[in-house]
Amino acid sequence: MSSVTSSTQNLVATSTATLPQVRDDRNDSKNSNNTRWIGRTVIYGLLLVFAVLYLMPLFVMLTTSFKTMDEIQNGNMLALPQSPTFDPWIKAWGETCVGLTCAGIKGYFWNSIKMVVPAVAISTIMGALNGYVLTKWRFPGHTLVFGLMLFACFIPFQSVLLPMATILGSLGRFGMTLQNATGWNFGFGNPTVNLVFVHVVYGLGFTTLFFRNFYEAFPTELVRAAQVDGASFFQIFRRIMLPNSLPIIVVTVIYQFTNIWNDFLF
Repeated sequence: MSSVTSSTQNLVATSTATLPQVRDDRNDSKNSNNTRWIGRTVIYGLLLVFAVLYLMPLFVMLTTSFKTMDEIQNGNMLALPQSPTFDPWIKAWGETCVGLTCAGIKGYFWNSIKMVVPAVAISTIMGALNGYVLTKWRFPGHTLVFGLMLFACFIPFQSVLLPMATILGSLGRFGMTLQNATGWNFGFGNPTVNLVFVHVVYGLGFTTLFFRNFYEAFPTELVRAAQVDGASFFQIFRRIMLPNSLPIIVVTVIYQFTNIWNDFLF
C-alpha cells in the first residue's frame, strides 16, 4: 500500500513539475507566432508601400492622358479627370507630328511590335536550348563556351555598335545581290530584320545565363530516364524541359521585352 502511495505521489510530483514546462513551451510557441505575424505584417506593409510608389508614375500618366488641357494646367497631378476624354489618345495615334510627318505614332508603334516580338521569341528559344545543352548534354569545353557567352554580357553595347553596323551593311549588300540573282527578297536589307538580328545576338548571353542557372537545379535523373526510354534530344526538350520552364520563360520574356522596347539607340 505504501509503495502504491509512493508511486502515486511521485507521479503527481512529476506531473506537477512538467506543468510549468508545458506552459512555458506554449508561451514560447505563442510568442513565436506573434513575432512571425508581426514580421509578416511589416514586410507586407513595406511591399505595399513600394508597390504604390512604383505604380504612382503609371497612375499619373494614365489619368493625365484622359484630362483636358485646362485640368492639366491646374497642377493637381493626382486628381482624377473631371471630364474624361479620348482626344489626346486619338491625336497621338493618328495626328501627332513626328519630325515633318504628321501621321501619329501608329507606324512607329507597329514597327516596334514587329521588332520586339520576333527578337524576344527567338532569343528566348535559343537561350532555352543553350541552357539545356550546357547543363544536361555537357560536352568537352562547355564551361569555356558558357564563360565566353557570360563575358559577352558585360561588353557595352556602344563598343560593338560600329562593327555591328558594318556587318549589317554587308548583309544588306549580300541581300541585294541575292535578290538580283534569284528574284527573292530574303529580308537582309530590311532595317526591322536587321534590328531583330542585333537584339537576338546581344540578348543571347543573358537568356542563356537565365536558362542555364534554372536548368542547373533541374533533376538530371529525369533526362537520363527519358534517354533510356528512347527519347531524342528535342523530345526531351519539348516534353520535359519546356513544360517545367514557365517561371524562367516569364522572367526572360519580361527582361528581353523591356530592354528591347526601351532601346532608343537605333
